[in-house]
Amino acid sequence: MIAGYVRDLETRGDGLKTWPGACAVHPRSPSTSTLVPRRPAQCFGRPQANTESQVLEAGFKKVEASDSKSLLKKYLTKDVFEKTKNLKTPSFGSTLLDVIQSGVENLDSGVGIYAPDAESYTVFADLFDPIIEDYHGGFKKTDKHPAKEWGDVDSFGNLDPAGEYIISTRVRCGRSMQGYPFNPCLTEAQYKEMEEKVSSTLSGLEGELKGTYYPLTGMTKEVQQKLIDDHFLFKEGDRFLQAANACRFWPTGRGIYHNENKTFLVWCNEEDHLRLISMQMGGDLGQVYRRLVSAVNDIEKRVPFSHNERLGFLTFCPTNLGTTIRASVHIKLPKLAANKAKLEEVAGKFNLQVRGTRGEHTEAEGGVYDISNKRHRKGIVKETLRHTLGKLENKINLRQDVFVIGQHNLVKSI
Repeated sequence: MIAGYVRDLETRGDGLKTWPGACAVHPRSPSTSTLVPRRPAQCFGRPQANTESQVLEAGFKKVEASDSKSLLKKYLTKDVFEKTKNLKTPSFGSTLLDVIQSGVENLDSGVGIYAPDAESYTVFADLFDPIIEDYHGGFKKTDKHPAKEWGDVDSFGNLDPAGEYIISTRVRCGRSMQGYPFNPCLTEAQYKEMEEKVSSTLSGLEGELKGTYYPLTGMTKEVQQKLIDDHFLFKEGDRFLQAANACRFWPTGRGIYHNENKTFLVWCNEEDHLRLISMQMGGDLGQVYRRLVSAVNDIEKRVPFSHNERLGFLTFCPTNLGTTIRASVHIKLPKLAANKAKLEEVAGKFNLQVRGTRGEHTEAEGGVYDISNKRHRKGIVKETLRHTLGKLENKINLRQDVFVIGQHNLVKSI
């Protein structure tokens, strides 16, 4: 069991299911002749506004007047708002409101926007491009993502062979299925169709990847408890995903796959269409990475993924664009746990992200943190991993950077 690495029923939720105000219009889906209802967007403090333009104007004013530190607040200037407020994506009719509604509702967001479909990255480029450049460290709108490349899969070894610091290692990636929009635009029929394709594909995996697919719809109490015990069961999205309209028709089309050894996991239609995860106890990055590469290559032969020549692999959240790779470890940091600001400072120096034991928006348990790469823009996946865990390996072996930055007694703290 890889405890806490994936979101489970015990740590998600917060009762975020009540959404007052039916404010959003219902854009038409190209796959059906009827209007597709979306989750009503919040009215942003206005009494039952009845047009999307009114809701959008109210949302912009709310963000503009706030002290939010989000990238949405930073880059949604009046000029950008005027340029984009009346635009829609050609295939799915996604609007600026669809893009920004999570950040408007959650002013404490770090980023604040999502792409309701792949075309949004182009149609609303005046907003997406500067945010992508800021978050991903200088990837300008004139830059182009390098060619797809996994690198030398045999170049990684064990980061912590003595087992002193690293509890477990995980490498995951997100993938979107070609020909489908992202969560806010998916119909119930499309969710079902996608799940059928995914479960059929996964049933063909062999060797150490062979396992079982568990649909959330109709799941028995026994299976549910088993997945909870393994910390594999994800729940309807947090408040950021809820506000982004990413949880419609729940739990239709959602499911979980894991192999017999519980070292390879696939989430179907949680945040992205697919989250593919390789993980195991200890610090053997090489073994974890090779398993993921083998699985992704096998699945892609039967399920084409959405890829953009400039941006790389496309995802619902712009922070995951590019390689979509997140390489992380659960690592014991008992002393730095007492000084979270110092830990964030150390991690920031290497562009690493600090999360709680059970992932984003959770707390550390027993001084154990999830440390991973913050950026995903590099085209050669090997570079992303070297950038992340190579730095981590250096800190484990030398620990000099922590001492210099901390100027405290942090021996054996990382």
